[in-house]
Amino acid sequence: MRISRLYVNTPLCEGENLRLEEESAHYLRTVLRLKKGFQLTVFNGDGHEYAAQVEVASREGVWLAIGEGCLRDTESPLYTHLGLGISRGERMDFALQKAVELGVSRITPLLTEHCVVRLDEDKKGHRLHHWQRVIRSACEQSGRNRLPTLDEPLTLDDWLEQPCGVRLFLDPQGTISLNCLTPPEDRVTLLSGPEGGFSDRERNRARHAGFTPIRLGPRILRTETAVLAALAAVQTLWGDWGV
Repeated sequence: MRISRLYVNTPLCEGENLRLEEESAHYLRTVLRLKKGFQLTVFNGDGHEYAAQVEVASREGVWLAIGEGCLRDTESPLYTHLGLGISRGERMDFALQKAVELGVSRITPLLTEHCVVRLDEDKKGHRLHHWQRVIRSACEQSGRNRLPTLDEPLTLDDWLEQPCGVRLFLDPQGTISLNCLTPPEDRVTLLSGPEGGFSDRERNRARHAGFTPIRLGPRILRTETAVLAALAAVQTLWGDWGV
């Protein structure tokens, strides 16, 4: 039987009784449907995970007995920073979820010229909270004990000034394949566009910022597929897949 994993945003200590915050308690009661005596694993993003047991699961709250902890490292030695053009609802969620499963280290949502999503301050806060939940859920499912960093959305022009390491731009007009590149020492920055792709100005801007246009095969990939394919490829070539 698979042991459920739960992220909690609080310090953890062996031997303590922990009352879950309402959001986590609701998830445990109504989604996982765990009752008193059920075993699970909890983690808080510091790299450790702890055995835990449900002590109380009622409308008044959920308490866990925290057991033995251990440090379990599932992070890739290849640091990957993904600049991701913001796309609509489920496509963005899918891209984030799969990026986490594939070991991404940091994600920056990008506002680009062809983005169909527009974020004011209220929507930005709501979206960030939602995306963080997607990331936490993907860590729970995939066995990661450290959460990738999620940045606040930036414009593409602002973001292009920041990344370091090997800079790769996922571009169907590119002519270079990943296996033609010199392996990076430990860091890769990937730039992937929204549904509408990048404008010519943005392509030129990325090239001038030192990004190499990379072609992922002869077919045009959707934004969420391109992210999955690129991260799988770099983990295979330079990361921890060892294929």
